[in-house]
Amino acid sequence: MNKPESMKRGQFLRSLGLSTSTLMAFYCLGTTSCTSDEDDPNPAPGGNNNGGNNSAGLTGNATGSNIDFTLDLASDNYKKLKTPGEFVVVGDVLVAFTTASTYVALSKRCTHEGTAVQYRSQQNDVWCISHGSTFNLDGTVKQNPAVLPLKVYKPALSQNGATLRVTE
Repeated sequence: MNKPESMKRGQFLRSLGLSTSTLMAFYCLGTTSCTSDEDDPNPAPGGNNNGGNNSAGLTGNATGSNIDFTLDLASDNYKKLKTPGEFVVVGDVLVAFTTASTYVALSKRCTHEGTAVQYRSQQNDVWCISHGSTFNLDGTVKQNPAVLPLKVYKPALSQNGATLRVTE
């Protein structure tokens, strides 16, 4: 009896010759997220997927449900969060130190089609690089095509300013 060959979901869909947008639609069907450690070519060590950032300076859960993580702001990976206008993506969360010197934490995925978003310091908003949706820092939609707000998380700076904790 022969052992059946196995193929990852992404390999199978690419073998069908479908367009990129069709692949993404099929790829995301039946999953809670469009990413998984199984399909991620560079998952973070220790199973702590933090969006491609090195895990040094990060403790806690930055992906999926029950977001609760702490960033060491002295770490090389997160020290730029001490500079107004800078941001990082940690797991499923975009964390920004706004030009108003406050911290915000929002979902890293646009609610329109799930594309990554980024903080724009000059406009002091969050922008989807694919279709131009923009969001206010409270997660509400500023400009379509997105109609649903971004999920907002609670950032809390420690009293000594050394760490930033983000929770749901």
